[in-house]
Amino acid sequence: MSQAFWHLENIDVTHLLCPNKLGDPKKMSHYSHMTFKKGEYIYLPSELADRIFFINEGRVKISTTNEDGREITKAILGRGEVFGELALMGEDRRHDTAQAVDDVNACVVTLDELRELMRERNELHLFFMRIFGKRQLEMERRLESMVFKDSRSRIVEFLVETTRNKGERVGYEWVIRQFYTHQEIANLTATSRQTVTTTLNDLRYKKLITFNRSRLLVRDLLGLEGEVRG
Repeated sequence: MSQAFWHLENIDVTHLLCPNKLGDPKKMSHYSHMTFKKGEYIYLPSELADRIFFINEGRVKISTTNEDGREITKAILGRGEVFGELALMGEDRRHDTAQAVDDVNACVVTLDELRELMRERNELHLFFMRIFGKRQLEMERRLESMVFKDSRSRIVEFLVETTRNKGERVGYEWVIRQFYTHQEIANLTATSRQTVTTTLNDLRYKKLITFNRSRLLVRDLLGLEGEVRG
C-alpha cells in the first residue's frame, strides 16, 4: 500500500513530526494533538497561517471559493497526509478552507517548531520539497484534464491516479478503503454527481471495478487505464 506522506520517498518522519505517538514526555509538551468533529472547520481564509497539520485519522477537505461564491474542492486528504504547509512558503494568512470530512485526529506543529526541526534534520527539507512538487504536479494535471478531456475521461483518470497513489494491492486487484462519495469525486473532477454515478456503473458493468459505500475494488487496473486512452 502507498504510504502517503509519512513515508514519502522512504523518508519516515512520523517520529519527528508527531512524537506524541512514541510517548516521549520530553517532546510531548512541544506538540499537540487536536480533534475535529465531522463538518467542523479547521481553518478559514484570512486566518493566521502559523501551524502545520498531520492527519492521524479521518479525512480533511481543502477547498476555496470563487468570486461567484462557488466552492471548489482542491483535495481530500487522509491518514498520513499533511496540510497547511504553505505557511512554510511565507503565507501569513490562509487562502483556502480546511474542513473535517469525518471525525479527524491531527498532530499540530507550529511554524516555529517546524523550522527548528528543519534546522536539526536535513531530511525534512526534502520531505516538504517533495510535497510541494507533488501537489504542484497534481494541480497541473487536473487543470490539463479539465481543459483537454471530457467528463468521463476525467473521472476514469481520477480513479486510476487514486488507485496508484492510495490503493492496496491484493493479488491482481487493488482495493481503496474509505473511498470517496460520488459527490466528492464530482467535486474533485469538476463533473456532476450523475455523471460520476453513470461512469462508475458502466465500469462495474465492464467488470473493471466494483464498489460500495466503504471501498472501491479495481479488478483490472490495466483495463481501467485503457478506458482513459479510449
